[in-house]
Amino acid sequence: MVVNKDLWEQEARGKARLRRIIFSILVVFVLVLVGCWFVITEPVLSVARLEPIAGVETSRLESIVRTLSNSPRDFSHIENLDKAAAFIANELRATGATVTEQEYRVTSANGSGTYRNVIGTLGPDTGDVIVVGAHYDACGPYPGADDNASGIAGLLELARLLARATLSTRVQFVAYSLEEPPFFRSSNMGSAQHASFLQQNGTKVRAMISLEMIGYFSDDSTSQAYPAPFLRPFYPSSGNFIAVVGNLRSISLVRSVKKAMMAGSAQPVYSINAPGWIPGIDFSDHLNYWNNGFPAVMITDTAFYRNKAYHTDHDTPERLDYHKMAQVIQGIYQAIINLEK
Repeated sequence: MVVNKDLWEQEARGKARLRRIIFSILVVFVLVLVGCWFVITEPVLSVARLEPIAGVETSRLESIVRTLSNSPRDFSHIENLDKAAAFIANELRATGATVTEQEYRVTSANGSGTYRNVIGTLGPDTGDVIVVGAHYDACGPYPGADDNASGIAGLLELARLLARATLSTRVQFVAYSLEEPPFFRSSNMGSAQHASFLQQNGTKVRAMISLEMIGYFSDDSTSQAYPAPFLRPFYPSSGNFIAVVGNLRSISLVRSVKKAMMAGSAQPVYSINAPGWIPGIDFSDHLNYWNNGFPAVMITDTAFYRNKAYHTDHDTPERLDYHKMAQVIQGIYQAIINLEK
């Protein structure tokens, strides 16, 4: 009997030890999940809502989108791209910004030509700079209202609003050419040319904000898709929010931009920090600033994960929500003000 009792006690201790091990594993698993949730989504429990800035004009946003969407802006229509660049340059000059152009020559199997970035600068000539960028070219012969006339409209409206502010840091508003295929992820992207120029000249970039499709929203409960199933529990199923997107090196910047946007606007703001292999995380001009070692984020309506007119002839001005766009711009304005202090 003594032997049986000893065996029973050993078995009981073994089971207790196994339960403790399983419990420890579950605790670690839960902590890892919570940590991943925190890193990926950057939760913000509450922010102090600021008084919205006056003067964001929905009619102006719509007018800019319609102007740019009137004609094809793909790489093969260089004359149209030049007209768009001239329009953007004039709009930037009207704000009082100093306007320059960065021309570059492209020779490739897809064609050859001279393309240009349009750069408007506000604020003092400080040692570092905040870059706000958006591409003005479009994919194929399509109107490209959301992709990316909406980003350019936001860029120009931000320049107009920030021209009224007393800035302590230089802010560059850069309109890029050749973000779209067939030059995406190549050195011929306008943003690659600009980011490389800044890096070669030793310019310190405090932050880069890429405006990539900021005009399409939907309250439909099934309108929002995601690149991976594990993301769905963390985010809404309705595409009525704006997203701040960063990589794993951009956690601090993403959180700063997100909090400022939440404080400066009533528009819901979500964020994600994730590696570039997740489809969509690096699908815009911010990629080239990451590649040059600069902190950067993308602000987006999530493109093809929501807007089914992406890269089609249905991407027209009528489908955009200019009131929600204005809210997004108010939030970005506050983010830039916070960054430049």
